[in-house]
Amino acid sequence: MAKPFWQTTPLAEMTTEQWESLCDGCGKCCLHKLVDDDTDELYFTDVSCQLLCAESGSCKQYATRFDIVPDCVVISQDNLQQLYYLPNSCAYRRLAEGRSLPSWHPLRHQGSKDAMVAAGISVVGRIINERDFAAELEDRIVTWPLQDTP
Repeated sequence: MAKPFWQTTPLAEMTTEQWESLCDGCGKCCLHKLVDDDTDELYFTDVSCQLLCAESGSCKQYATRFDIVPDCVVISQDNLQQLYYLPNSCAYRRLAEGRSLPSWHPLRHQGSKDAMVAAGISVVGRIINERDFAAELEDRIVTWPLQDTP
């Protein structure tokens, strides 16, 4: 049986299709984050980008997201090392660090996100959209986005 592409193809040699399929769609990179000015410590909040769907964990306007949210970041092979805020569960980060995809990753489940949601990795049902949020981000700090699995 042939090994899956993520075990045989270096990140730098992946096709666009392979690269895109690595994204598990957890939605964590679409959460607002805070950085402590004194310690540089990173904090995740449960407040999401206006385009992130709380029910699916997917971007509602993926193809045109940069037109709507100009500061949306593309995760690419060129900037992967600079994106320090990617959670430990992120497939891009995991592979760059020499780890494999976790057992819940959609690529291991014919594209289904069910195992990821069941493992508590996804934002599904756990976020508030920035459009519905009016308080201070500091009041919305959460630790669950930092959850990781072997």
